[in-house]
Amino acid sequence: MSRKINFTVPLRQKLQKRAKVKRFMALTFAFFSFGLLSACNSQSQTSRKIQQDTSATEIEGSLIFNNIALDHADQQGRPVWQVKAEQAVYTKDKKLARITKPTGDLFQDGEKILKVSAKSGEIREDGETILLKGEITATDLRNGAVFQGDELEWRPQEDLLIVRNNLKGNLVSNNIKDNLVPQNVNSNPPKHIQVSAKEGRYFSRKQQLELLNQVTAISKEPNLHMKTERLIWHIPEQKVTGNKRLQMERYKKKQVTERVEADKSEVNLKTEIVTLKQNVQLTSVEPPLLMSSNSTIWDLNKETVVSNQPLRILHQEEKVTLTANQGEVDLERQVANLAAGTQGIGSRNQAKLYANRLRWDIPTQNVQASGNVIYEQTDPAFSTKGETAVGRLEDQSIVVKSRVGERVVTEIIP
Repeated sequence: MSRKINFTVPLRQKLQKRAKVKRFMALTFAFFSFGLLSACNSQSQTSRKIQQDTSATEIEGSLIFNNIALDHADQQGRPVWQVKAEQAVYTKDKKLARITKPTGDLFQDGEKILKVSAKSGEIREDGETILLKGEITATDLRNGAVFQGDELEWRPQEDLLIVRNNLKGNLVSNNIKDNLVPQNVNSNPPKHIQVSAKEGRYFSRKQQLELLNQVTAISKEPNLHMKTERLIWHIPEQKVTGNKRLQMERYKKKQVTERVEADKSEVNLKTEIVTLKQNVQLTSVEPPLLMSSNSTIWDLNKETVVSNQPLRILHQEEKVTLTANQGEVDLERQVANLAAGTQGIGSRNQAKLYANRLRWDIPTQNVQASGNVIYEQTDPAFSTKGETAVGRLEDQSIVVKSRVGERVVTEIIP
């Protein structure tokens, strides 16, 4: 039968008052100085509890307890943690208990939120810190998140769970208890995601996991692979955000279709919208485009890339470059619509087209320009102006037109 020890109230004063208790009992008291009973318990109750406990073995100043249950409560009497272990060894000099094969529950505001297990662990004298080591597993009962690693530290006063050394985390929807799902979580099953890092800091109240160093994140729907040095997983909101350089790949049928890099990122797994900022580069395999901007919204469902800031688009095969102050690229229909100071350049012959608005049909390379159109070419060298233009830049087959009643202005460059 397991023994139960409560780590709530230190009993050093009681130890001092029990000078007549034999040395074995004094050592037993030392172990119970982690806090044996609640504040309302009397000294006589404590004494009877210790005398009844005959499972302790004294070895070289340490006490060993087998099949033991330990727990700790806050000042309001609410549970903070409850742990069972095959064995607990209390070393008086180090003021901690070493436990073997611990399993237990972690609480927040008296509510059970996490289940934990490990090969071994330590509990500090005040009971405010638990350290678990070796094959640790922690499962959040509210959202189904499972964290694994080599070391776990629970700091209940900070609502903080730290997982060190080879953190692996994933979201398993069938672990969620219906009566514990937060109200702000969508009723639809959460998107599955796997993460790994050197270290993770789980803020239990916010249900946010901060991933640090050599971070990878893989989602199934949408199929995205991400790498960075810092990422925050907002579990109830089903999104990940980062403020370090991120590399991301999108897969379809096991093939990479787009690659992305950005300094700041937000991936909303529920809406499948990716928001990228600062030094954004998006490479599309088909069509073969390289897009760059400082602000981009990538809608994975619609397969559109929208920017409200200056952007540059390069067709990597045809060597045609388009720039504008804002625009949208439809990757599925392979059409780009640009506005506000658009410019198209055919790199092979340096043909240039300026306009207020420009539509680019990517497979055919046809462009349609409107508003203050200027077309220039070098061989033969001439410049022309009008209201609209259609044609292809790479073979200089641009036709410029004006409004009815207006003439096209053409300048021959000697």
